[in-house]
Amino acid sequence: MTTIGFIGSGHIGGTVARLAVDAGHDVLLSNSRGPDTLQDLVDELGPRARAGTTEEAAAGDLVVLTIPLKNVGQVPADGLRGKVVVDTSNYYPQRDGQIAAIDDGSSTTSQLVQSMLPGARLVKAFNNINYRHLGSLQRPAGSPERSVLPVAGDDAEAKQEVTELIDSLGYDVYDAGSLADSWRFDVGTPAYGAPYNADTSGSYPPPVGSGRQVTAERLREALAAAQR
Repeated sequence: MTTIGFIGSGHIGGTVARLAVDAGHDVLLSNSRGPDTLQDLVDELGPRARAGTTEEAAAGDLVVLTIPLKNVGQVPADGLRGKVVVDTSNYYPQRDGQIAAIDDGSSTTSQLVQSMLPGARLVKAFNNINYRHLGSLQRPAGSPERSVLPVAGDDAEAKQEVTELIDSLGYDVYDAGSLADSWRFDVGTPAYGAPYNADTSGSYPPPVGSGRQVTAERLREALAAAQR
């Protein structure tokens, strides 16, 4: 059993927390508005969930960072030194502002996050799948209907810890390389969103039940098709 701290508890954070509780993990949720605003979600998740401050979430056995990229600089970086941190960040210029290092390809989103969290053992995951699909495609270990999620990171041991977590949540894992390689499943690439979505209407969020299985081979092809 692991206590997972969540810095951010929106659609992706809340969905990962639900999967974690179902898998027998404890979760500590936080957001920028304070613990009281998370009480409904805590009540929904049950006794394995509680709300706290960002600093308390950073003290978890493993931390999921799931906030807008523009807000990462506000995270208590010192509290994350040495921690395995799952980075779900995506870069949306209309929300985050233009970031030259990402625009010109000199940095990936996760490399930028790593630079703002020195000493954190960062692993990119959960960013390329819609929360509705993430919350519906999970399957038991060994199921032929299991889907695969990509991860990227520079710390092999941290990547293995995140792989074990994702496996417990109901997904297989595809190692997509280093943080420098993580652009291959960022916003706008063939591996972002579309492989998991059987709905072609372009609606957002996608309809409930519109998720489809993604095999390792299918994800591999999508990652290989990415272009800068």
